[in-house]
Amino acid sequence: MYIHLGGDQVVRARDVIAILDHQSMDSRSFLESSKQAGRLVDIPDDEVKSYVVTPHRVYPSPISSVTLMRRARQIRVFHKNK
Repeated sequence: MYIHLGGDQVVRARDVIAILDHQSMDSRSFLESSKQAGRLVDIPDDEVKSYVVTPHRVYPSPISSVTLMRRARQIRVFHKNK
């Protein structure tokens, strides 16, 4: 299953390691090191509300971290009930 991150970005749900809120001060150093390593996917900063971390990339998203977490939980529930 996939999680839609906004725009034309989707990631496999099983690849998601973390979903970080844009305002989180704890994530700033991680995001800077990801950018320097070329792992941070680039979108305009004014649209970013959260970041989705996968093994190979960090995806900015215009969708809030709460909404993305809700989508991820719905996918887990779907797979459990299948």
